[in-house]
Amino acid sequence: MSTVSLSLSLSHTHTHTHTHARALSLSLSSVSRSSLTAEMQPDESADGNAKSDKVAAKDATLLRTKRSKPTLTEFTRGARNIDASRGESSDERKTHGLLLDGQKLRSEVRWNRDDGKVSNSRQDEPKLISTTFALAGDSAHNHAVVYWTGHNSSVILILTKLYDFHLGSVTESSLWRSRDYGTTYERLNDKVGVKTVLSYLYVCPTNKRKIMVLTDPEFESSVLISSDEGASYQKYRLGFYVLSLLFHPEKEDWILAYSHDQKLYSSFDFGRKWQLVHERVTPNRFYWCVSGLDKEADLVHIEAHTPDGHCQYMTCRAQACLESARTFPFPGYIEPNSLVVQDNYIVVQVTMAGRAAYYVSYQREPFVLIKIPKYSLPKDMHILSTDQGQVFAAVQEWNQNDTYNLYISDQRGVFFTLALENVKTSRGLGGNSMIDLYEVAGIKGMLIANRKVENQVKTYITYNKGRDWRMLQAPSKDLEGNDIHCVLPFCSLHLQLQMSENPYLSGSITTKSSVPGVIVATGNIGSELSYNNVGMFVSSDAGNTWRHIFEEEHNVWFLDEGGALLAVAQPAAPVRHLWISFDEGRQWTRHSFSAMPLYVDGVLVEPGSESQVLTFFGHFSDRSEWQLIKIDYKSLFTKQCTEGDYQTWHLHNQGEPCVMGQKQIYMKRRPGNYCMLGRESSRILSAEPCICRAHDFECDYGYERRGAGTCLAAFWFNPATVSASCSHGQNYLNSTGYRKVVANNCTKGVKEMYLARKQVCPERPPRGLQLGTREGKLTANLGSNVTFVVQLEEGDSLRTNIQLDFGDGTAVSYSNLSWTEDGIKHVYRSAGIFRVSALAENSLGYDSTSLYLHVTCPVEHVQLLAPFVVIKNKEVNLTAVVWPSHCRTLTYFWWLGNSTEPVITLEGSIPHVFSAEGMNTVTVQVSSANSILQDTKTIAVQEFFKSLLLSFSPNLDEANPDIPEWRQDVGRVIKKALLQIADVPTEQLLVAVFPGIPTAAELFLLPSKNQSEGRKRSEEDLEQISEVLIIALNQNLVEFELKPGSRVIVYITQLTLAPLVDSIPRHSSSAMLMLLSVVFLGLAVFLIYKFKRKIPWINIYAEVNHEKEQEMLGTVGQSDATPKITLSEFSTPKEMMEKELDARLKREQSSFTPPTLFDH
Repeated sequence: MSTVSLSLSLSHTHTHTHTHARALSLSLSSVSRSSLTAEMQPDESADGNAKSDKVAAKDATLLRTKRSKPTLTEFTRGARNIDASRGESSDERKTHGLLLDGQKLRSEVRWNRDDGKVSNSRQDEPKLISTTFALAGDSAHNHAVVYWTGHNSSVILILTKLYDFHLGSVTESSLWRSRDYGTTYERLNDKVGVKTVLSYLYVCPTNKRKIMVLTDPEFESSVLISSDEGASYQKYRLGFYVLSLLFHPEKEDWILAYSHDQKLYSSFDFGRKWQLVHERVTPNRFYWCVSGLDKEADLVHIEAHTPDGHCQYMTCRAQACLESARTFPFPGYIEPNSLVVQDNYIVVQVTMAGRAAYYVSYQREPFVLIKIPKYSLPKDMHILSTDQGQVFAAVQEWNQNDTYNLYISDQRGVFFTLALENVKTSRGLGGNSMIDLYEVAGIKGMLIANRKVENQVKTYITYNKGRDWRMLQAPSKDLEGNDIHCVLPFCSLHLQLQMSENPYLSGSITTKSSVPGVIVATGNIGSELSYNNVGMFVSSDAGNTWRHIFEEEHNVWFLDEGGALLAVAQPAAPVRHLWISFDEGRQWTRHSFSAMPLYVDGVLVEPGSESQVLTFFGHFSDRSEWQLIKIDYKSLFTKQCTEGDYQTWHLHNQGEPCVMGQKQIYMKRRPGNYCMLGRESSRILSAEPCICRAHDFECDYGYERRGAGTCLAAFWFNPATVSASCSHGQNYLNSTGYRKVVANNCTKGVKEMYLARKQVCPERPPRGLQLGTREGKLTANLGSNVTFVVQLEEGDSLRTNIQLDFGDGTAVSYSNLSWTEDGIKHVYRSAGIFRVSALAENSLGYDSTSLYLHVTCPVEHVQLLAPFVVIKNKEVNLTAVVWPSHCRTLTYFWWLGNSTEPVITLEGSIPHVFSAEGMNTVTVQVSSANSILQDTKTIAVQEFFKSLLLSFSPNLDEANPDIPEWRQDVGRVIKKALLQIADVPTEQLLVAVFPGIPTAAELFLLPSKNQSEGRKRSEEDLEQISEVLIIALNQNLVEFELKPGSRVIVYITQLTLAPLVDSIPRHSSSAMLMLLSVVFLGLAVFLIYKFKRKIPWINIYAEVNHEKEQEMLGTVGQSDATPKITLSEFSTPKEMMEKELDARLKREQSSFTPPTLFDH
C-alpha cells in the first residue's frame, strides 16, 4: 500500500492516476469514432538550455492511495485580495525579477523537547545559507504551479497565473525557470509567446527532460513542447480543449488526452499529433494498460456511454480503436463513474433490482460478483487501495450517513470481511467525502483511523491490517515536563488524519518510508477528537509511545531522506523562523530564513539525493510579488554517515515483536548524529518469520468475531453450503471460519488449525436456483436481445441439466450449467407479459424458479375518441386508440373533468357519466416502458340538444390536409357563416368537422344558457333554429371563402339523428326512433356491401373510408400522404343520402365519437 494518508476524496472508486488540467463538472454524451486524426503543425519555437527531471516528490501519485505531493497541483494565495484590474505594464513584466542579497542565517535558539527548556545556541552553530528572489511583475497573479523537474536536477519551473473569478478563466500568465536550484529565475514569456496565456504545465514521469505546457483555451488551443527541460519550446495547434492528460507508465511519448466534449485522444509523439480514440468517455475513467497483465502496450480501458445513455466498460488499442477491434470484458451495462482499473483488479458497479452490486476481475479473469456481508446493503462503495495483494474498500451501508465501514478482501478481491466500523468522514473543499484513514509509510499492515463510537470520534491504530485495533496511549509528559494523567480507555491521544488541500503543505499527519516508525501528527489529548486546543505529537516507535513537540499546529517535512525534520508554523500569520530536528523531534533548533516575515504558501523540499536544498514560496503582503527563498541546509551536517552512525530498531506492537507474522529489525541513524544520509538509508536488517498464532488470522467471509475472540457463522450464512462449481470427484476448501491475513508471513503454529481444509465435493441436488436478466430489469423492448442469467447456489453445475422456457412457445435445454456462463439470449417477436421459467435437475432432485418479463413496444400515437356533446347523467364510453395496436403492456391514466387524481386502467376504454352541464375536459395518458403519450378532448354536457349532418362542395376536399388544426379552423369558419344566416347566440352553435375525406361535419344546436322561460320554450327555440338553418342550407345560402376565388357551399345531409336528444325518460318516442334508425342503418350497410361492386361511386367511397378509419385510429397528427378524393361534379341528392348512410354507420361503429372538438 501507499505511504501516505487515505484521507481521499471519495467519488466512486476514485483511484485514477490522471494528471488533471481542469476541475470541471462534465456531462457525458458521445458516439464512438476512431477514424478522426487531429494533427498539429509547429507554430513557433524557443531556445534555451538546462536539464530535466520529475514533477513531484518520490511517494506521489495523483488520486490513488499514495498521498504525497500530487503530480500536478497548484496553490492559491488565499490571503491576498485579488484585484483583477490591477497589473503592471508590459515593459515591467519583461524584467527577470530581483535577486536579494544572499544571507547566512544563524540558528538562534535550541529547544530540548525532553526537558522543555530553550537554550541559547552555540557561537559556532552551523548556519543556513539563504537567497531570496522576487518574481517581479507577477504581484497580481493569484495561482502558481511549482516543479522541481526531478532528482539531482537543478532546474525549477514555475507557472504563475492570474485567475479571474468573475470570468472563470486565466487572463495572464508567466513562466519562470531556474537552473541553479532556485537562486535565480529567468522569465520565459518571450520564448513561449508574449501574448500566450498558459494554463497548465506537465512533466513526463518517465523522462523528466520532456515538458508540456498547455495554453488557455479561452485564447487559443495549443500545446508547447520541450525536450530540454524547459529551455526551449515548440508550439503545436490543438483541435480540441484538453481537460486532463494521462501519461503511459512506461512509454515516454505516449499520452492520453481528455477533451471538454468528453472525447478521448491519443498521441504517440509526445503531443505533436493526436488521433481520436473514443467519444462519450466518462471523465477520469480511462486507464493505460497494466504491465504484465494486458498483452498490448497501447491497450486502454475505457468507461464510455452508448448513444441511448447506458454505460459500458470497453477496451481497445489506442492506435486503432476501431469498432470491430473493441472488446467488452464485462457483459452488460455498468453504473456511470464506477470503472476502476488498478493493479490486479478491475471493479465495476451495476444496479440489480434497485440495489448496488459490484463485480471484480482478478488478473483479467472473468468478472465475478463481489461478496460483501449479506445485509450490508451498500449505498456507496469506494476502492481505497489494491497494492498489497488485496482490496481495501470503504462501504457506506444502508443505515449510515456520515460514516463508512472499512472492508478488506481476500487475494482475489471477491470475499470481503469487516475490518472497522463507522470510520469518520468529512467534506473536502470540493465537496467530496474524505475518509479518516491513514496508511503508515514503511510499515506493512499499519493503519490509523478515526472511528465514531457513541457520538464521539476516537483514534485507533492497527498493526495487522485491521484484524485488531486499539486506541493510542497519550504522552506521559507535556512540553513543560509535567505529568499527563490520561488513562485508557477513558482518555487517549487523538490525531487529525486529513491530507492538505495545498500540495506544498504537509497536512495534519506525516510519515516517510525511509524512516519507518516515525510519525508526526496534529492532535489532542482527551476523551475524543477535537479541533480546539490541538498540538503537535511525534512517535519514534511506530505509534507505541508519543511525545508532545509543539503547542500549536505546524507543517512538518522530512529532510535528507528522513534524516532530519523541518517544522514551520501554520501559515495563518507571517513567519521568519523554521525549526529543524536531527533526533526525531526530541530536540529542535530554530533558524531564521527570511529578513521579513513571510506568508508561507508552500515549501518544496529535496530535489535530489545529492543536494540539500529547500525552497519557500510566499509573499510579504497582499500586494507584493511572489517571493522564492532558497535555503541550503548542507552546512548543518558535519560529515557523510558511515556504518557507525546507525543503530538497530525493532518494530513491535506494545512489546509484541511479531508484527504481520515476522520479527523485523531496521537500521536507522542514531538520533542526534549530524551526519548526512544523502540517500534512502533505512532498510530492514532482518525479517524472521514467527510461529502462527490466533492474531495472524482474521474471520473468513460469512463469519463474525464474537466476544471471546472466536469467529462464528453469521445468522445469514450457511457454513455447509458448497459452491455449485464444485463437481463430484473434485476437491474444495472448506473454511474453518478463519483466513490468514493477506501478506502475513507467519509459519507453522496454529496455521493448520485455522486454514481451510481440503474435502471431496459431495453429490447433492440443485438448490437455490436463481433466474434474472443481465441488466437486472424485468422489462425489454420488442425485438431486442434479452440475456437471461441462470445461477445455482448449491448443486453440481457440471452434472445438472438446465431447461429454460421463454414463455412465448420456445424453450432451450443445456446439459450442464457451464454452457450458460455467458448468458442465454432470446428475442421476443410480440409484446406482452411472459412467464419465463427455469428448471435445474439431476439424479438427486430438482429446483425451479420463474420470473415475469414485460416485453413492451413504444407507443407512437394515441388518440382519444369521445363524443363532442353528451347528455347529462347518461353513461358514455371514452376510448383511447394507440398505434401500434399490438402493444399489450400499456397503462392508461384518465383525468376526467377537474379531478386531481387519475383513474388508472389496463384497458383502453372507460365508461363515464357527466353529472354537470358545461364544458368538460378529458385527458388520457398512455404509459409504455419509459414513454408516456397523451391526448385531450373537450366535451359539452347538456340536458338535450339537436344536431344536423353537414356536407360540402367538392373543392373543400382538395384543400383538406386532414389534420386537427385545419379541422378546427374550418369549423370556426362554418360557424361564422351560419351565424350570418341565423340570428343565434354564438354559444348555442357547435361545429365539429370529422377526420377523413370526403369532408363531413356535424352541427350541434345547444339550448340557451338562460332557461328561465322553461324547458318547453327552449325546445321550441331549437326547433325554430333548426328549421331556419335547414331552409338556408337547402337553398345553398351558407357558404364561405376558402381562398380568393374558391368558395365552399355547405349542404345539409337529409338523414339526421332523432329530432331532439333528451335526458328525460319520458321521451320514449325519441329512443324508439333512435333504435329504428340503427336498424335501418344496418340494413342499408348490408345492401351497400352486397351490391357495392355494381355501384362505382360507392366502391370508391368504401375504399377511401377504409383509409380514413385507419388514419383516425392511428394518430392525432396526420401525414400529408393521406388519400384524398375529389368529386368531378356536385353530389346529387341520392348520392348525398348514400354518403349520409355511410357516415352514420361509422359513427355508430365508433360509439358516436368524432375525434375533434372546436372551441367557441
